[in-house]
Amino acid sequence: MAVTLFIGILAAYGFSRFEFPGKELFNSIVVGVQAIPPIVLLIPYMGMIVAMKLFDTYLALILTYLVMTLPYCILMMTGYFNTLSRELDEAVLVDGGSRWKALWSILVPISLPGMVSVAMYTFMQAWNEYLFALALTQSTSMRTVPIGINLLMGQHGYDWSQMMAMSVLGSVRYWYCSCFSKNILLRACRPEA
Repeated sequence: MAVTLFIGILAAYGFSRFEFPGKELFNSIVVGVQAIPPIVLLIPYMGMIVAMKLFDTYLALILTYLVMTLPYCILMMTGYFNTLSRELDEAVLVDGGSRWKALWSILVPISLPGMVSVAMYTFMQAWNEYLFALALTQSTSMRTVPIGINLLMGQHGYDWSQMMAMSVLGSVRYWYCSCFSKNILLRACRPEA
């Protein structure tokens, strides 16, 4: 999630503040990637992960979730940066600062509500992802929570008490992140005295 946000913020800042050849094409690709169903990419992606000897590793899952959530992050943060005035950047440049300083000192703190929203969405998307987590892992220690809950279903019956307990335990982390992000969003929306 942090890597997605970092890369997404840098790419969104570039899309929002700079003009460069191929900008519209690249932006169309970012939007178009969101329309591709993940199952279409599963077999070639799994072949690539196996060829790179990343099968059944955390790195394979991290790369997968990064690739799946990055287009959304770029799209949403570009839209958020477009709402911020370019005069903020210019004020930093006039004061002798760099674009890097303008981004991290001014724009990122102002765009905290947008970043929290994007972070929560990417966390939720990665946390609930089932298909790639099932295909790219083999050992039980590498399985994610949705896969673990599914493994509690037997051939002839379900152990409902264990499944519900696992579901509650699996949602505690998401609940904690939601409460944390709610506080950040409320602080950002509260008018300063």
